[in-house]
Amino acid sequence: MSTPSWLVAKPIAHRGLHNKTQGIIENTLAAAEAAIVHGFPIECDVQLTADGEAVVFHDFDLARVTAAEGRVIDRKLADLTAITISGSVKGDKIPSLQGFLSQIAKRVPLVIEIKSKFDGDLRLTKRVCEILADYHGPFVIKSFDPVIVEALRTLAPNVSRGIIGELHYASKTDSILSPEQKHRLANLLHFNESQPQFISWKVHDLPCAGPFLSRLLGNLPVMAWTVRNPEERARAEKNADQMVFEGFLP
Repeated sequence: MSTPSWLVAKPIAHRGLHNKTQGIIENTLAAAEAAIVHGFPIECDVQLTADGEAVVFHDFDLARVTAAEGRVIDRKLADLTAITISGSVKGDKIPSLQGFLSQIAKRVPLVIEIKSKFDGDLRLTKRVCEILADYHGPFVIKSFDPVIVEALRTLAPNVSRGIIGELHYASKTDSILSPEQKHRLANLLHFNESQPQFISWKVHDLPCAGPFLSRLLGNLPVMAWTVRNPEERARAEKNADQMVFEGFLP
């Protein structure tokens, strides 16, 4: 199947149209509503709960955007959805994926990123697919983990799937990856297994061989992340088909 036309039609709001100075925090319902006002598709992240559910949250740990501590995976859905997001003027709490979808209500497209620790655990992927089976708005799914993208071929064959990548994998989270894994990911050497239908690549690393050849030879759209200033936007416009942005209005 081909990727949906909306994927390259309008810039995508990174974790919603958040603005911390205005009390609109990432991955909240308020950030989603702000994106909807402008008609931007929304990129969001999902994490697994202790009871096998999915919440819209970026980090594996709660501390950065809430007053709570500990890992998301160690708490049940009911506990997590009662936690208030720090700095939210509307008192946003961590949304469940189902609650998030109910709020969006098909008004704008979604780019849903499945978070992973590259440990082969597909519980979150399976639960996300189960939830999305009952959602009839436009969406695609992406992940940094090619095992997840490969699994989506079977779990959700009619859903467009994408791989997220970069060249260096130097963040604290990426310390779980071996040098061999990083090399494989940076060069899309999993392509035959994962068979992504679009590429989401770090804007600072563009242009580079993997996304360039995917775009040129495979006709796969390339999404650049995360664009925050005019220079990055120019790089994205030159080397990609779409951008995931934050911190400004395109």
